[in-house]
Amino acid sequence: MAQKATIYKVELSVSDMDRHYYETHKLTVAKHPSETDERMMVRLLAFALNAHEQLELTKGLSTDDEPDIWQKSLSGELDLWVALGLPSEKIVRQSCGKAKEVIVYSYGRAADVWWEKIKNSTTRFDNLQVVNFSESDTRDLGNLASRSMKLQVNIQDGDVMVSVDESVAYVTQTIWKKTT
Repeated sequence: MAQKATIYKVELSVSDMDRHYYETHKLTVAKHPSETDERMMVRLLAFALNAHEQLELTKGLSTDDEPDIWQKSLSGELDLWVALGLPSEKIVRQSCGKAKEVIVYSYGRAADVWWEKIKNSTTRFDNLQVVNFSESDTRDLGNLASRSMKLQVNIQDGDVMVSVDESVAYVTQTIWKKTT
C-alpha cells in the first residue's frame, strides 16, 4: 500500500527588504513520503525568496514534468520555474525551454560535484540562475520543521534569516550562475 503525503500547515511571513515584498502566505504543504524535513524547508525557503501572489507550490516530487514551485502568468505561461536539489542537465535544459526564468536551488553534500559536471553545459541559458545553500545551513533549516509552523523569513542584502518560534537559522545564498 502506498504511503500518503504528510500535511503541514504553514503560515509564512516574508519580509524581503531587497524586493520590498512584505506578505503573509497561508500554505498547506504536502510532504511526499520520500521528502526529508530538510528538503521541505528548502522548498519553503525557495518560496519565500521568490514570493509573489501568483507563486504556487506544485506536486513536486510526485510529478516528473513539474518543478517544485512555479509562477504562471494570467494567460497560463510559465514565468518562473523553481527546481530544488541537483537536477540533471536534461531537466535543466527542458526547464529553460518551458519557462521565462528558471532558478535551481542546489544543496547537499554532492552539490559542488553536480555543478562542476553541468556548469559548462548551462552557459547558453540566459534565463537560468543557480543558487547554492550550504549543507550546514539546510540542515539547520530542517531542524526547524514542525507540522504546524509560523515561519518568518527576513531577507536583506541577500542575507536570509528564518525563524520558527524561538529558533533561528541563517542561510547564505551562493550564486553560482546569474541570469543575463
